[in-house]
Amino acid sequence: MTTAPLWAGALSLVLLHEETGCTQSARHAARLLERLCEEEELDAATRTLLERAGARLTAPRPPRRA
Repeated sequence: MTTAPLWAGALSLVLLHEETGCTQSARHAARLLERLCEEEELDAATRTLLERAGARLTAPRPPRRA
């Protein structure tokens, strides 16, 4: 199975979260990153990066200024 749709979906949700502050987008992106971490052929460095990104997306953020 190709993971390209998962990568594209995760990136899209990360960008949406960054642009709008939508916490639901962050949660969904973190879930997709977790799924990507489960891929057996993923190298350790990329897995660590995905884990860090997922943790950052689900960590509490201070309110955005208008």
